[in-house]
Amino acid sequence: MTAPASLRSWQPQRPRLRPLRLLITWIVSAVALLLAASVLAGVTISGFWAAMLVAATIAVLNAFVPPIVASLRLPATLLTGFLILIAVNALMIEWASSITDQAITVSGFGVAVLTALVTAAFASAISALLGIDDDDEYTFRVLRRIARRQHGETRGDRPGLIFLEIDGLALPVLRHALQDGSAPTLARWLRDGSHSLFEWETDLSSQTGASQAGILLGSNADIPAFRWVEKERGAIVSCSSPSDCAEIERRHASGHGLLTGGGASRGNLLSGEADQQILTVSRMIAEIRANPGYRAFLANGYNVSRSLVLFTWEIALEWIAAARQRRRHVEPRGHRGGRYPLIRAAMCVIVRDLIVQSVMEDMLQGRPVVYATFSSYDEVAHHSGLERADTMEALRKLDRQFARIDAARDHAPRPYEIVVLSDHGQTQGATFLQRNGYSLQDLVERNLDAKANGRVIGLGGGDEGAQMVGHAINEATGRVAAEERKVDPRVAGHDAVVLGSGNLGLIYLMHATGRMTLEEIETAHPGLIDALRWHPHIGWLLVHSDRHGPVALGARGTRYLTSGRVEGEDPLSQFSTNAPRHLVRTDGFEHVADIMVGSFYDPAVEEGCAFEELISFHGGLGGSQTRPFVLHPVSLPAPAQPIVGAERLHDHLMGWRGSLKDASAERVAISNAA
Repeated sequence: MTAPASLRSWQPQRPRLRPLRLLITWIVSAVALLLAASVLAGVTISGFWAAMLVAATIAVLNAFVPPIVASLRLPATLLTGFLILIAVNALMIEWASSITDQAITVSGFGVAVLTALVTAAFASAISALLGIDDDDEYTFRVLRRIARRQHGETRGDRPGLIFLEIDGLALPVLRHALQDGSAPTLARWLRDGSHSLFEWETDLSSQTGASQAGILLGSNADIPAFRWVEKERGAIVSCSSPSDCAEIERRHASGHGLLTGGGASRGNLLSGEADQQILTVSRMIAEIRANPGYRAFLANGYNVSRSLVLFTWEIALEWIAAARQRRRHVEPRGHRGGRYPLIRAAMCVIVRDLIVQSVMEDMLQGRPVVYATFSSYDEVAHHSGLERADTMEALRKLDRQFARIDAARDHAPRPYEIVVLSDHGQTQGATFLQRNGYSLQDLVERNLDAKANGRVIGLGGGDEGAQMVGHAINEATGRVAAEERKVDPRVAGHDAVVLGSGNLGLIYLMHATGRMTLEEIETAHPGLIDALRWHPHIGWLLVHSDRHGPVALGARGTRYLTSGRVEGEDPLSQFSTNAPRHLVRTDGFEHVADIMVGSFYDPAVEEGCAFEELISFHGGLGGSQTRPFVLHPVSLPAPAQPIVGAERLHDHLMGWRGSLKDASAERVAISNAA
């Protein structure tokens, strides 16, 4: 008896050498060299066949020199490797001049550097015009060699799991992307019937810190927002701080993380108790040495010049898109100047490509489970808008990378299932400051009791992409430093701290050591509650009453959350049916703010407003920000009931890991019987 093909032992494919593809790439490289020589002074090539000879010589050198550089134990691996490989690319052009008997001549090292970069730019442009994809067969061969040399392979027929998180992508936006061609890989999986799709609902803190704590660790209790105040320590805790993320993980880890048992964390805030990580904020202090995982990226010398070219092109795209928005008077419109174009380019090119390379290396090593976060869509949407042209283009480019990861499955030493999911969505609208000319901090400050002397500090700016780029630079240079956990100078001496987390505001009144009740707030600051609840751009307040427990206050009514009784109009009527449940849960957190503030939400135009300067936002309630998705193989069962909360999603994903173990045992048993 022969076992069914689907149950036979897994046999990986060897990356194939494709002669036609090799010839096309060779010709493109030669043409790119000729074009570079035509626009640069100080470099000459004697003709097309000379360019073909030079391109072949450089290709041979490129197959040996970058892997040697990547294998060295360099300080600040990524930064040093980038600089060395830029120099190596220039040296290879000079060496080619000597080896090919002057088929190419360059007037100096600086000209050689420019020639390498301009050639890469022309090669990328020609490949894009011809529709030539990245040569992943070569990439897979490089990664297989690295995997075997550094870690070996874990072979077997037990399926592994690859979780690819698209930060900030809501299900409604994904559906539009599937229809308009912005996510062709995901659309193909759904059309072919290999994958299915379901929605889940975030907790009240609809942001990456709370969602990833729930998904990866199984608990996100006492994470009321992206940043919050711990009064007893006089400190602000942030989901972007390495030391704070390490503490969050210490508090929530229980030995049942999603990535336990040999998993890998790539580009996440929290590690999920993984054994291996790159760009994982909670582990950056513990992993203070330069991360050796960058070697896989550097081993392919093409990555360096290509990344620099695409980085520059992404900056140009941002400038063009920003100018188009201004010219067309697009509203709402966010701030897009300063360092943002650099941050966007880093997130959409450098960070993305590093994570993609890491995931493919994990697969070729046979790691049992990998969770990777891609934040390029989220970063562009914050500044451009939910479904603007350049936002959807960022998603399309990410979808193309998922196709590369999908192709890597054939060459892995074990079968893999790919799950694509999001941690939250986003909602759009002009900011609170844009609408009013003053901030939430200003509103609080002017309505505090006179004895407070206006000592109010406000913090927003929860642009996770900017913070992740900073962390990437620090990790790449090995300069992540432990942060002091003493009294935060931003808190000391202030009467109130006002924090923004998308359209969720947190107001901490610092003259009380614990959380103040509604009655205490009204006594200490008689006009504050009314000023907030009657504001046209505030939808609800969450406060705790001595007499009634948690209470949601709105301009025209009150909802007593414990009893469900409503006086007047329900302030939560415009939000999800689970909104009262979310508020009750948050009210029970130790470090919930004295006053939690939610912006208005208008379902007719699907708009709210952030308390920080992001035109597409998340963090609170209202709209698609609470509507993430999971796109999963049909072999992994969908939930029987709607999933509400990241902790419940963790339970479901852990169930998938367990079911794959059982499926593997069944395959082995059938194979033995055969």
